[in-house]
Amino acid sequence: MNADAPQRLREPAHQVSERAPAYWRTAEAIGAVIWLALAVGAVVAAVLVPDGFWTWILWLAAVVFVLAPVPGLTFVPSIRFRIHRWEVTDIAVHVRHGWLTVVDEIVPLSRVQTVDSTQGPLMRQFGLRTVKVSTASSAGNVSIACLDDALALEVVAKLVAITAATPEDAT
Repeated sequence: MNADAPQRLREPAHQVSERAPAYWRTAEAIGAVIWLALAVGAVVAAVLVPDGFWTWILWLAAVVFVLAPVPGLTFVPSIRFRIHRWEVTDIAVHVRHGWLTVVDEIVPLSRVQTVDSTQGPLMRQFGLRTVKVSTASSAGNVSIACLDDALALEVVAKLVAITAATPEDAT
């Protein structure tokens, strides 16, 4: 490799778990119950409240509340699955996410302070886990969302082993 050649940021090598879209749809469906309750409330208010200028606003709100979760239940999880990518190398963690604004987050392993994994009740049902890498940077944490449970634990173990062997201070 020519040292003078410009280097390009390449796409991270791995996708999140294939179960991630189903998890995201289920999480959205749980949120949709709240949207549906708001829609029912708006319809009840529109029917019970005497006619006024607000009646059409309540009907419009009911329609918006019913339609609001539709993207998250239909096409958004598939798009998120195609875009969310991650990679852990011997020198850095690289995560790409975002579907309107694509974000590349790269954390040098010499800057890692802690490595955590989280798994909520719904993630547990899907066998998924999120790995969070914390640094002293003001930019915050980097999260690798929706990894298969066993793979996430391997990633945590690998990150801990690499950072423990790194002689530089992470502060």
